[in-house]
Amino acid sequence: MDETVIVIMLRDKKTGFLEKELNCYHLGEQQNIMLNIYAEEDEQNNITVFLKLTCERDVSDWEYNAILDYYDTETVKPFVDTIEELAEEYNPVWLVSFPFLEQQQQMEQKLCSILQAHQKELNSVYEVIADKKDDYIE
Repeated sequence: MDETVIVIMLRDKKTGFLEKELNCYHLGEQQNIMLNIYAEEDEQNNITVFLKLTCERDVSDWEYNAILDYYDTETVKPFVDTIEELAEEYNPVWLVSFPFLEQQQQMEQKLCSILQAHQKELNSVYEVIADKKDDYIE
């Protein structure tokens, strides 16, 4: 698979419109576990990045619940300020936030570290739930 380049855009808090390109980043092959990414600026001109992490494939209903039950957010927490589960999505989704880094190489490394930690945790969860289907199907 080809390497992916993503763009982080600054989003207006009031309108939700993407206003300005902040920078482009090379992420390798891990883009399939990223739902979307954007940044917002606060009143003090601090920029926070919001990244939605998900699964690389569609999951069944029982897998959805099992993944959320066994996913340990502590795996990703060292790399982000906040992490929360989002319930309104089709597949399991976690919204993480962290400060925007002006230095492109540092930001790429940060993004890659988050994605690697998330993928590692997903792989661990997939192993654990592989034989738990009967526990989730009524």
